[in-house]
Formats: sequence, structure tokens, C-alpha cells
Amino acid sequence: MSHRLLLRGGHVLTMDPDIGDLPSGDVLVEDDAIAEVAPRIDADAEVIDVAGRIVIPGFVDTHRHTWETAIRGVAPDATLDDYFVEILDTFAPVYTPEDVYASNLAGALECLNAGITTLVDWSHINNTPEHADAAVRGLQEAGIRAQYAYGSANTSLADYWFESKLVIPADDVRRVRSTYFSSDDGLLTMALAARGPGFCTDDVVRAEWALARELALPITVHVAMGRQAGRFDMVKRLDGLGLLGPDTTYIHCCHLSDEEWRLVADTGGTVSVAPQVEMQMGHGWPPVMKALEHGLRPSLSVDVVTTVPGDMFTQIRAAFAADRARVNAACWEADTPVPDTMLTARRMLEIATINGAHVAGLEARTGSLTPGKQADIVVLDATGINTAPVHDAAAAVALCADVSNVETVIVGGVVRKRDGRLLADVGRVRGLVEEARDRLVAQVRKAA
Repeated sequence: MSHRLLLRGGHVLTMDPDIGDLPSGDVLVEDDAIAEVAPRIDADAEVIDVAGRIVIPGFVDTHRHTWETAIRGVAPDATLDDYFVEILDTFAPVYTPEDVYASNLAGALECLNAGITTLVDWSHINNTPEHADAAVRGLQEAGIRAQYAYGSANTSLADYWFESKLVIPADDVRRVRSTYFSSDDGLLTMALAARGPGFCTDDVVRAEWALARELALPITVHVAMGRQAGRFDMVKRLDGLGLLGPDTTYIHCCHLSDEEWRLVADTGGTVSVAPQVEMQMGHGWPPVMKALEHGLRPSLSVDVVTTVPGDMFTQIRAAFAADRARVNAACWEADTPVPDTMLTARRMLEIATINGAHVAGLEARTGSLTPGKQADIVVLDATGINTAPVHDAAAAVALCADVSNVETVIVGGVVRKRDGRLLADVGRVRGLVEEARDRLVAQVRKAA
């Protein structure tokens, strides 16, 4: 017998242009999918009264190193160069599978608590096969929709990030694929987190791209960031190797040349921008408008909670302010009007939801409140002192709301947060991640 859930009387922002916004509307969920969206629905269903609330599709985070949750805030002032040493060459080598499990479970619950229903977990902590198993187990237990992106080990900065000759272990990637992801239709799916040219030799790059395509896995790779390898010409080098394609997401992209932007667009690639990290850690200016100007649909990501907050509200505002500041400054100097292409609050909400689903390869499944799609839904309390009174619902979400307003979170029809509380044993999970923190800090001090 099917289960029906009716969200009644909210301000519904569907992110579906054919349905639009409903200032007062209902959303009917049947089992794991959205059955109907309309001004009024009468159905035999469990009813959640969402009057005074804003109903949106769940946010999509298209790039997060979730394994770093146990070392949250450990590098608040780090640049990207610092991060490589302080995190990848100091903490990563001493991570145990138990630390990865605790971090992925806590990090995924953090996402759900903040209204992020879909996560691309860029997992470059596969120091052993057990590390990979632990990462997947944490995501499974949390109940989030996630793409687990299998990455390299991180036991030595020199071995894995400077013209590395070490290929991600193909046998273990195949094992994880067959064990956990034999179908691409589940709540969890799989990708390959590749390092790319500059970080690896061309032979390694070719091998990793070939492995991903052999297993029909999407590829996600950092490009054009900071002063480390990869600032310039990574996309051109990938093009020279004949590897560009629609299965690849390019992360950061702060220093792409116009030629490289065209290459990404012409080959059907997608883009993930982590605005707070990019400005704070010195990667470069977040290129949201640049991506839009080249006909791309950029998404947003958190990247690392070692240094920035783990919610999508922060990313929306960082990207919105950064690009508008850059354009406003240029127009001020040139004494010209600002262009019509300036980012808007509504556009930012699209980027954080439906664009994210597009970049994660899940647009047919999630990202908008469209009948037939999976029921990934977030209800925000708009009666809070930080959101009321609401004049423009999209602006209220993008520019006023925060995690405290996230009242209800539904993933695939399952309620994961209700009445402002996660439906999980948060005390247990906090204990696990605090134990992981203590172990890791002790190991680092011992090695110092």
C-alpha cells in the first residue's frame, strides 16, 4: 500500500518554469515521488500544514570533501597552499576507516539539516579499500541522495599531488562499483574523482579517464585554481589528450581562459563553483557569471568545512555578492550602466537547486518540484524574525533565510527532518565525530 504525504498551503517555488510559483499551494507526495503540485489538492494523505512556509526543491551541493567533517574549522585562515600541507599532508595520512565513516555520516546529516538533499561527495581519502567502504556506509546511513565520487588515497602529498605516477586503483573502483552501485537508479550513485593534468602525469590522467568511461562513471575534477598545479591550461591539456566530454564536471574554474570556457561549453561539460572557499582561500574570483556568459549552467558547492561553513545559504550569498561586486566595480570605473546579465536572487536559487541537479547528472530525478520527480523537498519557516515579512519568496530564501529556518526536509519521500529536528540519533553521531577528532589530533601531535 502506498504512502501519501500532503504539504498544504505553503508558498511553493517549484523551479519548474512550466509550473511556476504558487503563492498558496499544495504538494502531494506518493511513496518516493512528487505526484501533484497545485493550488489545492484533496487527497487521502498524511497532512503537513506548511502555511507561512516556503516550499522549495532541496539544495544540491556538487562538490564537498565530506571526509573532512571531523576536522571542521581546523584551518580557518588557510590559503589553498596551506590546505595542501595542513590537511592533505598532515591529517589525511592518519585517517582511519572509522574516522571516514563518522565524518561522512555527520557531514551528510549536516547537509540534511541545512536543506541540502543531494551531495556530490568528492572522496579523496581512499587510503585502503576499507576507507571507501566506510565512506559509502556513512552516506547510506544518513539517508541523503548522494553521488559518491571515488578519489585517490592521500598518504603523501608528494606521491599524489605533484606529477603523480600513482593511478587510482582500478580493481578497487570496480569492486566498489559492483558492490554498492550495480544500478544507477538508487539513492546513491557513483562517480570518479580524478586529479587531472598538472597533478598527475599524462599516463595517469589517460588511465583514470579510461577507467571512468569503462565503468560509465561521471568524472569530477578540480581545474584552474590558485597557485598550485592546475592554475592554467588544465582544460587545454585535457583537450590535447582527447579527453573532454559531457561526462565531466570542472570544479572552481577561476582562471579558465576564454578558449577553455568555450572548450568546456562545446564539449558539454558542467561547472561547480565553491564561492566562499575560492575567495577566502585564494583560488580566484568565483566565475558564476563567466560560466553563464558561455551558455553553461553553473552549480554551487561547499568544498571544505575545514575552512568555511557547510550550508548552501552561505554559498548563494558569497557568489551573489562576489560577482555583483566585480561587475559593479568595473562599471563604476568605466562610468557605464550595469548589464542586464547581473545575477539576481531568483537566479541564485535556480543555481543552488535545478542547476545543481543538472551538474550532478540527476536533473531528471531531482532539482525541481515537478510531478514524477523524486520527492526531495525542503520547507522553510518564513515566519522567523529573520525572514518576515516576506515580499519576494525567492529573495527571502536566497538572501534572508539560514539553517535555523529549515523546518522540514524530505528525501525520496522520506522525512529526514521535521519540526526543525533531524530524525536521527544526533547525539550518537556527534559522539562518533568528536571521537574521530580526538584520535586525529592525537595522531598529528604524535607525528609532529
